[in-house]
Amino acid sequence: MNRSSEIKHQLANNPVLLAPMAGVNDPVFREICKGMGAGLTYSEMVSAQGLAHASQRTRELLSISDTEKPAAIQLFGSDPAVLAAQAHAVEDYCGDRVALIDINMGCPVRKVAGKGEGAALLKDTDAARRILQEVVQSVELPVTVKIRKGFERDDDLAVDFAKMAEDCGVAAVTVHGRTARQLYQGTSDRTVIARVKAAISIPVIASGDVWTPEDVLEYLQVQKADAVMVARGAQGNPWIFGHTLGLLSGEDPRAERTVTLAERITVAAEHLHGLAQRFPHRLSTMKKHLSWYFRGTTHASAVRRTAHSCGTVEDYEQLLDDIANWEADDD
Repeated sequence: MNRSSEIKHQLANNPVLLAPMAGVNDPVFREICKGMGAGLTYSEMVSAQGLAHASQRTRELLSISDTEKPAAIQLFGSDPAVLAAQAHAVEDYCGDRVALIDINMGCPVRKVAGKGEGAALLKDTDAARRILQEVVQSVELPVTVKIRKGFERDDDLAVDFAKMAEDCGVAAVTVHGRTARQLYQGTSDRTVIARVKAAISIPVIASGDVWTPEDVLEYLQVQKADAVMVARGAQGNPWIFGHTLGLLSGEDPRAERTVTLAERITVAAEHLHGLAQRFPHRLSTMKKHLSWYFRGTTHASAVRRTAHSCGTVEDYEQLLDDIANWEADDD
C-alpha cells in the first residue's frame, strides 16, 4: 500500500478529524476528543527548530498516549534540512504512535508567517517545494501538508500549490478556504475544496468554519472532501465528533443533540485532573477551556469571570462545584 492509499484508507474509516490548534490541543483534550469519536487527532504545531535545539517543552508536544495512538504530528519551519531531520527524528521517537507527519504551510499568525514559516511559504513555491521534497525523502511515514487558499486577500493559489505538493510525493493535502491575510475573518470559501479535489488524485481534507455536523456533511457530500478537520468547533465541544458520526451513519438530523450541564462538568473535570496529573504547568489553560465548555449556558459569564482568577486545582474544582450549585439553585 503506497502512502496516499494508506491515508485514504485511514480517512475512509473515520473522516472527522481533530485539527491542530496551538495552545488548545494538549494531549488530554485530544484523548477526550478521541473518546468522543474523533478519527485522526493532530498535535499542536511543533517547531522543527525547537526540536533541533532539544527544547523539553517542544518535545513534550510529541506526547501520544496509548489511548490516542496513532496520531498526526504537525511540524513547522522554513529550513528544509532542519524539517527533514526533525521529521526523521519524530518518526524514530514516536514509533507506531505517529500516523503521519503534517507540514504546516497555512498558519497565518505574524510570529510564524513573519519568519517565513507557515503561510508565508505560500508566497515562495520554490522554498515550499524543497521542504516537501526533503521531508518526503527523509521518512517512511506518509507526509501531508496543510495550506490556505493563498496569502494575500485576493490570492487563489490552492489548486496550483496542491498540484506541486502532489508532485513532491505528499500523501494528502488539507485546505482552509481563507487566505492568510483574512486570518479567521469573513467566511471560508468552501468551493476551493472541490476545485482542489478535482485537480489532484491524493486525498483532500477540508478545513474552515466547521461548527456543526451539517458543516462536515456539506464538505463531504457537496465539496467531495475525503475528510474534514474540526478546529474551533471542537473547543469546549468534543461532543461534535459523536454527533457528526451519528449524522453520517444515518441518524435523523432533527435528533436532539443537547449536552447536559452534568456532562459538561464531568468532561471539564476529566480535562482538569488529566492536566494536573500529567502536565501541571499547563493548568492555566483551563481558564479558556472552562469558558468554552460552558459557553452558551445560563452562567457562562460568571464561569469566565471566576475562571480568570483560578490558580490551583482546588480553585477549579470549587468552580465546577459552584456551577452545579448555581444550576441547582436555578431549579
